[in-house]
Amino acid sequence: MEYPALVPGTLLRRYKRFLADIELDDGRVVVAHCPNTGSMRAVNVPGCRVWLSPSANPKRKLAWTWELIELPQADGGLATASVQTGRANAIVEEALHAGVIAPLTGFETLRREATVAQSRLDFRLDAADGSATYVEVKQVTLKESDGHGYFPDAVSERGRKHLTALARLAAEGQRAVLLFCVAHEGIDAVAPAAHLDPAYAATLREVAECGVEVLAYRCAIEREEGVPRAIRLAQRLPVTLARTFVAPD
Repeated sequence: MEYPALVPGTLLRRYKRFLADIELDDGRVVVAHCPNTGSMRAVNVPGCRVWLSPSANPKRKLAWTWELIELPQADGGLATASVQTGRANAIVEEALHAGVIAPLTGFETLRREATVAQSRLDFRLDAADGSATYVEVKQVTLKESDGHGYFPDAVSERGRKHLTALARLAAEGQRAVLLFCVAHEGIDAVAPAAHLDPAYAATLREVAECGVEVLAYRCAIEREEGVPRAIRLAQRLPVTLARTFVAPD
């Protein structure tokens, strides 16, 4: 997925959930839309370099959208993470059509927002033999101090509802997949965040035992002269369902 021309700045603060004050490199302080409904635990770090997409639409209240943040890592380097949860499905859809997600190739048609009982799942992939694969996408950006990636970053009843819908499909003999879109370059493996949402973690383990497939793929950010130009799904990561994060003393 290609980015528009991104503009760099420094995060000053995120507030009222959907707003962020950013100091651009030219010294201006602007208010940007923060397109992330989660807690943004570990990616809301004032003082870090961020990248914004501009909009010339006069009907928009805010002319800027916060897209990316560069986060310091334990090894002294930087890792870029996407805070734009609204792009996760587009990233995954592009990867599906490109055949990047090996376990999900071979479909003939792709349908967005498939309704299942009282839930809507992100994708339905239909094969030539009439079989269907249902896919729910979740973006992962939480990297804890043990170096692992975790989901969710706060209690998520909606996330549990999606797991239940996937489990129902699996019980009916349908193929059901939970796909973690890991939008943080520094994450190498994913686990359920039992320390933040034990009910979600327990449910994820239960539905995996009942036939729901759990996949994780990490995004790679393509740059040109240091400026992010595109973000694409690139590498499969392990999912460790039994892992539990323990905060250091």
